[in-house]
Amino acid sequence: MAHNAVFVAIEAEGRYWTVKADTLTTGSGPRVTDAANDAIRTAILRLVDAREVDFGAYTGPVYFMMHGVRDEERARELAAALHAALHEDLDPLSRAVPPASSSG
Repeated sequence: MAHNAVFVAIEAEGRYWTVKADTLTTGSGPRVTDAANDAIRTAILRLVDAREVDFGAYTGPVYFMMHGVRDEERARELAAALHAALHEDLDPLSRAVPPASSSG
């Protein structure tokens, strides 16, 4: 908070992991744009649909949380992608959670 930075973390919860981000720590600093929030929300909902994270995920626009991530490596990947997306770099998020492929 002292540096007006977005808070992003992973946390062990038993055998699963949680990824969380809080943008209130930026104080009056820059807010998440609608485009970034939409991309993050879509990615989290895709992860829920794929049962990669639990149903009770928070999808923003201020607070983001994904429970039930199966391993630490994946939690770190999702946290890094979320952090980048909150700073307007959506490429890591697109790689971590690719768009659903459409058939025909």
